Amino acid sequence: MVAKDYTVDLNKPLVFQVGHLGESYQEWVHTPIVTQEGPRFFGNDVVEFLTRNDWWVIPLIWFPVVCWFETMSFRMGHDLPQIALMIVTGIFIWTLMEYTLHRFLFHIHTKSYWTNTLHYLLHGCHHKHPQDGLRLVFPPAATAILLVPLWNLVKLAATPSTTPGLVGGGLLGYVLYDMTHYYLHHGQPTSKVPRYLKRYHLNHHFRIQTMGFGITSSLWDRVFGTLPVTKAAAKSR
Repeated sequence: MVAKDYTVDLNKPLVFQVGHLGESYQEWVHTPIVTQEGPRFFGNDVVEFLTRNDWWVIPLIWFPVVCWFETMSFRMGHDLPQIALMIVTGIFIWTLMEYTLHRFLFHIHTKSYWTNTLHYLLHGCHHKHPQDGLRLVFPPAATAILLVPLWNLVKLAATPSTTPGLVGGGLLGYVLYDMTHYYLHHGQPTSKVPRYLKRYHLNHHFRIQTMGFGITSSLWDRVFGTLPVTKAAAKSR
């Protein structure tokens, strides 16, 4: 039974503590701790190591895979303009996946022990410690596992020769998303669009966490009505 006044000890591994918060978990996880130093997740050193990734690991691993997928479609008879169209289509599909996963899965409300624990591992840890640079990108092993159902899903709607090109485009979209996400938290953009995206995303973290689910773009927030109002507009109401 969950103690009503349960307190998480930040000096101990967190993952198997957060489930005990019960209904208080949502308030706790959406109260950020802004520090560059990330918390410890697990007591086991090997498991703990697997939860941490440097940002550069993502393009190092997945850019060659993207090229391999596109080469598969090229060898099956598609020319370069067709390959380019598959890549652009895959990236576009990814942006919708990015929005949908962030809104409906990453921000699902949980209260039981195991759902709180799973949510913390999936996304809650990022909201609690938004500047933890080693847990901003998705672990490559998890991405590899998710590629299997993604491939089979695309295969249902595409031809055998276009499936690799579309999956490669979606994978490239994911890589761009992870790199953008890391940069929005740790970079200091000077040009207009990156500055807008950084402000837009940090607004999601620190002002209104129930809106602004896009990372690489605010397109789908505009389409589905989850575009947050600016501070100036909010004050004028």
